[in-house]
Amino acid sequence: MRVEIKEHERVDDLDLNGLKIIQDPNMFCFGMDAVLLSHFAKARPGERVVDLGTGTGVIPILMSGRSEDTYFYGVEIQAPMADMARRSVLLNSLENRIQIIEGDLKESPEFLGAGKYQLVTANPPYKKMGTGMINPNNAKAVARHELICNLDDVLRAASRLLAWGGRLSMVHRPNRMIELLTGMRNHGLEPKVIRLVYPSLKKAPNMLLIEAVLGGKPHLTWMPPLVVYRPDGEFTPELQRIYYGTQ
Repeated sequence: MRVEIKEHERVDDLDLNGLKIIQDPNMFCFGMDAVLLSHFAKARPGERVVDLGTGTGVIPILMSGRSEDTYFYGVEIQAPMADMARRSVLLNSLENRIQIIEGDLKESPEFLGAGKYQLVTANPPYKKMGTGMINPNNAKAVARHELICNLDDVLRAASRLLAWGGRLSMVHRPNRMIELLTGMRNHGLEPKVIRLVYPSLKKAPNMLLIEAVLGGKPHLTWMPPLVVYRPDGEFTPELQRIYYGTQ
């Protein structure tokens, strides 16, 4: 099947099983946070997974390359992003495993069904309204600031989508960790695993990977820190494995 590539769009190699993705640099392109979340969130065979705010679909596409017999739903409110995601699914012949739905994640339990999913993933906007400068590009602004949904909206939707014992895997900023942990518990999601991501050994963490379980018992595990760059500026061996499957 021939897939349309529109003006200003490009096709990028995801360095995993030949997977590719369509992106428009004039709108929004995925970053390292999405790659790390797709590796951190472990889908098990036979599970149904929902990615909230899927953008161009990078998280379900990458996760499909690391899992078998798993079905993904990507929810995206911005029509141009959802369109790119759908075409990327077709480009990779993944239409039997990934469905992209244009809609508001706050309403996802209504159109997807509540209490039916074993895993929800989310790479939500990190910045609260009133903090930082809002990008004049609307697609980038929506991805970075809580213009359309906030952290509580994401947690509420996830808790309603998940079956009892289901997991929520997220990436966020460490400076909002207390709000994140409190919000999870407010929605019945018990934080179980945390991993901090450090740009280098000499810098503070700038990303937080977290998994919570709906109805889980209190017991929090800290994974070893994930360091991105070596002193020479190259990826650490673990980052190389995550990105390229190499040492």
